[in-house]
Amino acid sequence: MQELQNILDDALKTFAATDDAAMLENAKARYLGKEGSLTALLKGLGKLSAEERPAAGAHINKVKQQIETALQARRDAIQQQALQQKLAAESLDVTLPGRGMGSGGLHPVTRTLERIEQLFHSLGFAIASGPEIERDFYNFTALNIPENHPARAMHDTFYIDPQHVLRTHTSPVQVRYMEVHQPPLKIISSGRVYRVDSDATHSPMFHQVEGLWVDEEISFANLKGVVQDFLQHFFEQDDLQVRFRPSFFPFTEPSAEMDMSWKGGWLEIGGCGMVHPNVLQHVNIDSEKYLGFAFGLGVERLAMLRYGVNDLRQFYESDLRFLKQFN
Repeated sequence: MQELQNILDDALKTFAATDDAAMLENAKARYLGKEGSLTALLKGLGKLSAEERPAAGAHINKVKQQIETALQARRDAIQQQALQQKLAAESLDVTLPGRGMGSGGLHPVTRTLERIEQLFHSLGFAIASGPEIERDFYNFTALNIPENHPARAMHDTFYIDPQHVLRTHTSPVQVRYMEVHQPPLKIISSGRVYRVDSDATHSPMFHQVEGLWVDEEISFANLKGVVQDFLQHFFEQDDLQVRFRPSFFPFTEPSAEMDMSWKGGWLEIGGCGMVHPNVLQHVNIDSEKYLGFAFGLGVERLAMLRYGVNDLRQFYESDLRFLKQFN
């Protein structure tokens, strides 16, 4: 009996001092395992007389049940302790405000494009688009740009292969549109264009918006009125003036550079002219019946003037300190 009491006391003390589940199972084996002390006593019952065996067996089973009960209690305690530690480590303070998702904003060039398209749409212009990898025919030939024109040189234009280029302007969109639409037509085309040029005021990739209006009675007066109305609303200056200077573009005749009044002087803002008859002939539009004008504006230049940016490269350096100012 004393030996059983010693085994029970030792087991209870060992279990109570154990905080690890694996160590607890090792401790269990010392008492209840195949070679455990309590198991040895059970095996020794056969050496006792028939009269002693029932009483001794009852005492051993009672101690065994006490040890198993203590063992299960300790298992539950260790499991509960581990759960509490996990909950503490993963605790959530429901009183904290939600973190939410970071919100982005529109790039200043995108904002400028949207404003341009909105203003021209209010003047009755539809919006057309086309591919950025363009065929030589649409980028040059259909726009009356001859074989010996500098724009066809490799050092001025990004060639994909001898017949395809990264478009140097959005004018090819006008040709594609006129192929499938008959006058009267009134569109703007905007998007990315590419030229081999890079400094503080130029980029090898930039954005253009070009306008085209073809109808029976179109003149330079219509062209100047449209451009001036657009610029006055874009810069929100009712007294802003526009002047034309003679120039040359292969796809317009006559051609002009557009200047606008700016801070007490004049600032070049783009090119324009009356659509060359050869361009209309390429798309089977009767140049004797229909006239048209076209103009082109640099989107980044308009954005720089509107937002007071003095270096074009800032638009594409992905500096959040710069871009956050516009949102």
